[in-house]
Amino acid sequence: MPITAKRRKARKEAEITLARLQDLAKDQADRLGPYADQARDQAALTLLQARGWTAPRLETAAQRVEDTVAPRVAGMLTNAAQRIDPKPTRQGLGVFRKGGGRIPRGIVIGGAALVGGVIVYSLIRLRQASQDAEWQEHLDQAREQVRETRDNLQEKAAQVADDAAEAAKDTKTKEKVRATGNGNRAQENGRPGK
Repeated sequence: MPITAKRRKARKEAEITLARLQDLAKDQADRLGPYADQARDQAALTLLQARGWTAPRLETAAQRVEDTVAPRVAGMLTNAAQRIDPKPTRQGLGVFRKGGGRIPRGIVIGGAALVGGVIVYSLIRLRQASQDAEWQEHLDQAREQVRETRDNLQEKAAQVADDAAEAAKDTKTKEKVRATGNGNRAQENGRPGK
């Protein structure tokens, strides 16, 4: 048998074998597909849980490194820079520095707290003064309204008293005129007056 015929026969057998394997793979995929989907979903959920568990721990570790290791490294680098510097200069609050180092953290925090307290106290006093001024203005307005009302009432009372006195005077005058008028009529009619 020639070599080309052997190659053709081998290709046909390979194609048949490949077709069988493809059919077998499709059958297995159909059979195992739901399990694979379930495994993928479970893996995604587990990965999400692992990330949720890991993230806070990494953040805590970063804060610990920042609070403990980083200041020490920064301090060592600063000290090394100061030792190497040919012309060291002192800057800042030299009184609080320990041997040319940094200002102690407690003093910085205390100073910041003091400044913050003074600012808060000033704001509270300013707000209270503003409220006091506003209340005083309202009180002055109320006093002015009470004065105006009292003056108006006094004017009306005086006017009513004057009107009443004038009405009483008019009434007495009218009574005298009537009394005099009734007596004159009686005499005119020849009767004695009452």
